[in-house]
Amino acid sequence: MQLERGVFLDLETLDRGDLDLGPLQDALGEWTFHAHTPPERVAERLCGAQVVVTNKVVLDAETLTAAPDLQLICVAATGTNNVDLVAARQLGIPVCNVRDYATASVVQHVFTLILALTVQLPRYDADVRAGAWSRSRQFCLLDHPVRELSGRRLGIIGHGVLGRATTRAARAFGMEVAVAQSLAGGPPDPQRVPLDTLLASSDVVSLHCPLTPQTQALMDARRLAAMKSDALLINTARGGIVDAAALADALRQGVIGGAGIDVLEPEPPPADHPLLAGDIPNLIVTPHVAWAALESRQRMVAGLADNIRAFREGQPRNLVNP
Repeated sequence: MQLERGVFLDLETLDRGDLDLGPLQDALGEWTFHAHTPPERVAERLCGAQVVVTNKVVLDAETLTAAPDLQLICVAATGTNNVDLVAARQLGIPVCNVRDYATASVVQHVFTLILALTVQLPRYDADVRAGAWSRSRQFCLLDHPVRELSGRRLGIIGHGVLGRATTRAARAFGMEVAVAQSLAGGPPDPQRVPLDTLLASSDVVSLHCPLTPQTQALMDARRLAAMKSDALLINTARGGIVDAAALADALRQGVIGGAGIDVLEPEPPPADHPLLAGDIPNLIVTPHVAWAALESRQRMVAGLADNIRAFREGQPRNLVNP
């Protein structure tokens, strides 16, 4: 298929000068790379482009209708909620995403959060920096309880590629794994457990489900209260799955033992976001970087290039609006 000109609207979300963009440049004759595109400039930057790559820039129906040359939308992510898929389908514009590029990166981040909380890493680091070790009468500090992962139970909500990879890593640590019944409906899986059972019996609960009407604020005050008082909640999925205010209250009140959060709603979060308050104990918040290992981002570049080449060859791949 004849494609000549492409535009990447928000390259800065993927590349900070440390990636090889050669695969993209080889996939198309002419590229315009923009670090960032504000909403009021999207339409002009799409003018004349046949391929657009966007990570988080919104492509709504009005914008797509005003871009008659557009033949392919490539989302530099797995989630496609920033594109009006119905409008794209009506306009005959295929939309493709990139899948399974960040599995190793996300799983290692999940266990970074689990391990940091389990061995009280932030607290001990702060104690040492404050001089507590230097003042100690003993050779070590034992002020915060350290646990082992071996023999403890990891509850997984969402058992797609990431959930299954997390399961494999957990078993390498000697953990028992329980998987919640699918929230999408359908007949019960005898190898999975009801959500309420999983919450009540797990030492760590890790979220790997998409954000849908069924999972919006899934982890609310009631479900947090159903967890063990020393359990950990890990969220590397989507911020909206957790009721942020309820989690902040649960940590302050000792309803659960701790939380590791890589995603918030909205992003970037306002300074007064409930989970950015300075008085919340046993909370680690990272800025949506679970996916962001160098190798993961380079695989994203390769995946985008593969999608474009496949479309040019008349065999589109990773379509989300067939």
